[in-house]
Amino acid sequence: MKAAVIVFPGSNCDRDVAVALEASMGAKPLMVWHRDTELPDLDLIVVPGGFSYGDYLRCGAMAAHSPIMREVKRQADKGTRVLGICNGFQILTETGLLPGVLMRNKNLKFICKDVHLRVESNTTDFCRGYAAGGLVRFPIAHAEGNYFADPETFKAMEAQGQIAFRYCNHRGEVTEAANPNGSLANVAGIYNAKHNVLGLMPHPERLAEALLGGSDGKMMFDSLVEALR
Repeated sequence: MKAAVIVFPGSNCDRDVAVALEASMGAKPLMVWHRDTELPDLDLIVVPGGFSYGDYLRCGAMAAHSPIMREVKRQADKGTRVLGICNGFQILTETGLLPGVLMRNKNLKFICKDVHLRVESNTTDFCRGYAAGGLVRFPIAHAEGNYFADPETFKAMEAQGQIAFRYCNHRGEVTEAANPNGSLANVAGIYNAKHNVLGLMPHPERLAEALLGGSDGKMMFDSLVEALR
């Protein structure tokens, strides 16, 4: 399996996800600078979390126009798996690789804590190791995680199984109280229509080994390796 992590000025989770990938792959992923214009043929591209370009203008808006993103879009269009985490999710919506937008949290504050998520589907390469309807715990750390899409778009997304994760409580119940940021229908992560691109606000790489306090995130990387190897 060949994987790459895109690095922007302001990325701060690129090394974290590289460590998690190496633990699952048994090999280091490529670390690709945002000003590069070419990528080798890859199985997986990760757009990591952080504060690309200092979140100036709008989260992910400037990074979406980095030279490397044209190549990320080209590979995604031909079926390469792309994973965008937190700021990476924001970048993927700004590029149009994922529908909808990520707005300021409902309480207008930065939120950093562990949350529970319900796995909506386990039929993709990203989530084969999880149980459909199962419960996982990942951390969040964001100020703009409030997902929104217009009603027509969202109806189509639900019909096509594009909802990957929803915020829930510790019993797996999707409730308003369990929604940390005001996200539409408690959405925490979504797929594109072809299900080869996943964006999510929570950080699986931050709970990918027991020493970090949990390993629910490791299954995502293990699932990808098993599916793509």
